[in-house]
Amino acid sequence: MRSWLRQHGFALSAALASLRRAPGSFVLNVVVVATALALPFMGLTLLDNVRPMSEQLSVDPEISVFVQQSATREQAQALAAPLRQIVGAHKAKIVFNPREQALESLKTRSGLSDVLATLGENPLPDSYVIKLEAFGNAAEAASIDRYAEQMRALPAVETVQVDSSWVKRLAALLHLLRLGLLLLAATLGVVVVAVVFNTIRLQVLTQREEIAVARLLGATDGFIHRPFYYTGALLGLAAGAVALGAVSLALKPLNAAIADFARLYASEFQLAPLGAAGLAGLLAVAAVLGLLGAMLSVRHHLSRLH
Repeated sequence: MRSWLRQHGFALSAALASLRRAPGSFVLNVVVVATALALPFMGLTLLDNVRPMSEQLSVDPEISVFVQQSATREQAQALAAPLRQIVGAHKAKIVFNPREQALESLKTRSGLSDVLATLGENPLPDSYVIKLEAFGNAAEAASIDRYAEQMRALPAVETVQVDSSWVKRLAALLHLLRLGLLLLAATLGVVVVAVVFNTIRLQVLTQREEIAVARLLGATDGFIHRPFYYTGALLGLAAGAVALGAVSLALKPLNAAIADFARLYASEFQLAPLGAAGLAGLLAVAAVLGLLGAMLSVRHHLSRLH
């Protein structure tokens, strides 16, 4: 164990010494890689902030069931049991709206009480409003349409209206954004690997005489490779930290603009930076990309120096 720690400690020291010899080149490469990482990091931050809001918006889709005008009150009230059976295990709040209550509500809200009074009889049917919970994506929202079809088949039911379309649109939009972000992250991840690959290639060519001497002295491939691996990982880690810092700074002007917009809708929505776990995960991804670029470069170019 001590030997393993000593070898890796020496490799890390060699990597840091190599970076100190050319700090300008290292900083420039960090800026290039950080620029590539900043876009997907910002996208992840935005999605992380929008996700709780979208989940909150999608919890209460409704189904409105209108009873036939010819149905008696007993027939209308008898629909409660089969409606409850159709929604099954899903949490649902079923509210019965008598036609008299619906008419009074319409008079109060619309200001058409005089017009409605001239009709003589109540034109509105009895109805049910079924509020369903725990629908957070398009696949789950599709089950609302199945419920609606079963409700339309019930006796004494005239019309069934479903307001789940906005749930599907929201879920589909978020899915599209996630897919787009994934493609962007994959593309920029390739850019990061390519930048690190080229950086390590230049270091290998610069130190080829030292590598040749080390091999003559009996150094193993692992001993020679490790400093370059650490260089790539440090480059990725530093670039990830710079990218996250840039994203954090960008949130301030964005939140200033968002505050003015949200105030129009009586909201206090603000973008928040990722939590500690999210930040650590992104830094780890950046370091792994740097390590991957270094490994590919070292194995490709050192094999030519044998």
